[in-house]
Amino acid sequence: MSIFEYLFGTTNGSSIWDFWRNCKFPAVIALTQETIPCLRSDGSLGQMVICKDDEGQRVSCPCTNDDDAGDDENNSFAFFRRIWSFSNGMAPPYYADLGKKANDVFGKGYHFGVFKLDLKTKSESGVEFSSGIVSNQESGKVFGSLSSKYAVKDYGLTFTEKWNTDNTLATDITIQDKIAAGLKVTLEGTFAPQTGSKTGKLKTSFANDTVAVNTNLDLDLAGPVVDVAAVLNYQGWLAGVHTQFDTQKAKFSKNNFALGYQTNDFALHTNVDNGKDFGGSIYQKVSDKLDCGISMKWTAGSADTLFGVGAKFALEQDASLHAKINNKSLIGLGYQQKLRPGVTLTLSAAIDGQNFNAGGHKVGVALELEP
Repeated sequence: MSIFEYLFGTTNGSSIWDFWRNCKFPAVIALTQETIPCLRSDGSLGQMVICKDDEGQRVSCPCTNDDDAGDDENNSFAFFRRIWSFSNGMAPPYYADLGKKANDVFGKGYHFGVFKLDLKTKSESGVEFSSGIVSNQESGKVFGSLSSKYAVKDYGLTFTEKWNTDNTLATDITIQDKIAAGLKVTLEGTFAPQTGSKTGKLKTSFANDTVAVNTNLDLDLAGPVVDVAAVLNYQGWLAGVHTQFDTQKAKFSKNNFALGYQTNDFALHTNVDNGKDFGGSIYQKVSDKLDCGISMKWTAGSADTLFGVGAKFALEQDASLHAKINNKSLIGLGYQQKLRPGVTLTLSAAIDGQNFNAGGHKVGVALELEP
C-alpha cells in the first residue's frame, strides 16, 4: 500500500484526482460586482447589485447572511466570502472629494459674516424646489438663488434649472446608469441675458469599487479646456491624478497629484498642485460623538505654513458644537441645533486671537428649512 492509499484510503485503483474532485473545497472564482438599475414593486427606479464571472455571465453573488451558515452549498463559499469582503472595500471618491471628511470638519457648521436662509420643498408631482438668500454683513450685498429639479426615473434623466440675482440662467440635463452602470453624463449650459454671455460644459463621471474617473469639457469653439481626473483604490489606499489642458494655448494649466488612505473612521490625504502647492489632511472619528481633523498647507518658496485643527462634537441627536483654530490664532466656533424636523439653526463666530481687542470679529446666522 502506498503512502497516499494509507493517508486518503484510495483503493481499487482510484486516483488522488478522484479524491480531490469528490472533496467539497471552497470554490474560489473570479467575480466582478456591478450596480445596475432595477424596477421596484411600487414602480419606482432603484438599484441592485449583480455578480458576473470571468466570462461575463451573470451568477449568484456570494451570500453573506449568517442564517445560511448551515447550508452546505453556501458553506463551500465561506472562505471566498472572507476574501470578497476583504478585497471589495470602500468605493474611491472622485478627485475633488479627496480629503472631504477632514474638509467637512473645517467647513460645515460655519457661516461667518453672513445671514443665510435656505428653503427646500417638493411638490406632489416630484419636482424639487430650493431657494436661498445670503446677506453679506461686510459688503451689504444680498445674493439670492432659485432652482428646480425634476427626475424621470424610468429613463434615468434629471432636469435642473437655476436662476440667481446676477440674472444668470442655468440648465443641467443628466443621465445616469443608463448608458452604462456607474456612468453619469451631464450637459450644462448658462446664459446671461444682460450681456449675452453663454457657456456650455459636458461632464462625465464613472465609478466602481476600484476607480473613479471624471471629465469636464468646456464647450468653447475658440478652444475648449479639457479637465480629467482619476482616483485608483487598492485596499483603502488611494492614488489620484488631475490634469487640465487648454487646447487654445496648447499647454497644460494644471498638473495635480494626490495620495491617501481611508477607512470608515479614518482618512489620510496628501496632495501636490502644479509642483509648488503642498497640502495634507487627517480625519479621525474618535467616537460616535467626536470627529477630529488636521489640515496643513504650504507653498514652495514661501516660509508661510498654514496649520489648523478642528473638531465636531455631537451634544445630542439634534445639536452639535464645532470648533477650529489655526497657527495664525484665527478661531472659529459654531453651534448647530435642529429646532424641529426640517428646521435647522446654525450660529457661528470667527475670532481673531492675535487682535482680540481690535475688533473685526465676525458672526453669522443660518436657517435651513426643508420638508
